[in-house]
Amino acid sequence: MAVEKTAPGAAAAAEAGRTVLVTGGAGYIGSHAVLQLLLVGFRAVVVDNLNNSSELAVRRVAALAGDHSRNLSFHKIDLRDKGALEMVFASTRFDAVVHFAGLKAVGESVQKPLLYYDNNVIGTINLLEVMSAHGCKKLVFSSSAAVYGSPKNSPCTEEFPLTPNNPYGKTKLVVEDICRDIYRSDPEWKIILLRYFNPVGAHPSGYLGEDPCGIPNNLMPYVQQVAVGRRPALTVLGNDYATRDGTGVRDYIHVVDLADGHIAALQKLFENSSIGCEAYNLGTGRGTSVLEIVKAFEKASGKKIPLIFGARRPGDAEILFSVTAKAERELNWKAKYGIDEMCRDQWNWASKNPYGYGSPDSTKQNGHQTNGSVDSPRQNGHHTNGSVGSPRRNGHCGHGSADSPRRNGHYAYGSSDSRQNGNGRLQ
Repeated sequence: MAVEKTAPGAAAAAEAGRTVLVTGGAGYIGSHAVLQLLLVGFRAVVVDNLNNSSELAVRRVAALAGDHSRNLSFHKIDLRDKGALEMVFASTRFDAVVHFAGLKAVGESVQKPLLYYDNNVIGTINLLEVMSAHGCKKLVFSSSAAVYGSPKNSPCTEEFPLTPNNPYGKTKLVVEDICRDIYRSDPEWKIILLRYFNPVGAHPSGYLGEDPCGIPNNLMPYVQQVAVGRRPALTVLGNDYATRDGTGVRDYIHVVDLADGHIAALQKLFENSSIGCEAYNLGTGRGTSVLEIVKAFEKASGKKIPLIFGARRPGDAEILFSVTAKAERELNWKAKYGIDEMCRDQWNWASKNPYGYGSPDSTKQNGHQTNGSVDSPRQNGHHTNGSVGSPRRNGHCGHGSADSPRRNGHYAYGSSDSRQNGNGRLQ
């Protein structure tokens, strides 16, 4: 199931032998970005605390990357553990960092603001301090369109006022401000802030996708769970907006397009010596309503999605979509996929993995039952079938962390068949 496809710029990246640290690289967006990094010739080191992600995603990235998997390694680390992060930097020289790691549920951030400031801001400060101490001053930061809050008009440009209306969005803006302050104090830093709109879809193979713990906070994974029978109906939060069908309008972007945006940002950091600290919107520049998403997903899946119409959710914007001209012009990046492709790939992922990385009958690849971990159904006599039998650790989704093949939370990959040689290296 290896994807032996190489994107533009691969030769230059491989020749330079560049190594990138990816925080949160086991998560939804992070795992797709790691795969793209490998395919264009970078070496990728993933750190993730697995709070809301799966190390099985990293194993699937390795399998999809084929021979490029030799350039992938993983460390189970929380960014708030500065000592552990120091050890990673002491063992590897990094050319750049792509920073995805962070909590991202808007509702939870309202209920637990201190948790969000601790995890998202303190963790980032630790990362920036360790980067500086080791002379690594190139950063791509995963920001969010949440920094715009609920603007009075759309589409949004990067010059719109930054007025987030929830703690999650505020943590993103705090980190953006820290990055701008760091650059002003030390012009050696090169930082790109990527403001995403609404990432959806999955890798076209169907082996990487979004697998949220608990009740999904976002529209598409909720629709997907209704389609596979995990939930009875979709509650549409508000159908009295001043839009073409009464439901909210958002800018949805395919996660693979988003991953490619990170490659473009990294290339910009390496090629432009005067980038400074710049923000870019990543979206399609097109608004799609909730009901239009539902209709497209029904077409892709052949499933009827029962609907319940509820009240508006406080703080939700009526219409929010992007202007992406700056990214197109300066990063040479533009989204390629539309809503039909997003829904097609989302359904491919959902139908193969109805319970995400914890699906008990997840997939069969190369004739082997994998149950979540590519090409490796057992490790030392233990099944690696996701969260089945052991879905949570200390209240958090583990997605298979109990039976996985790590050694003290660290491992590297050699090839996609994932055999262990006794010293913890997968080769």
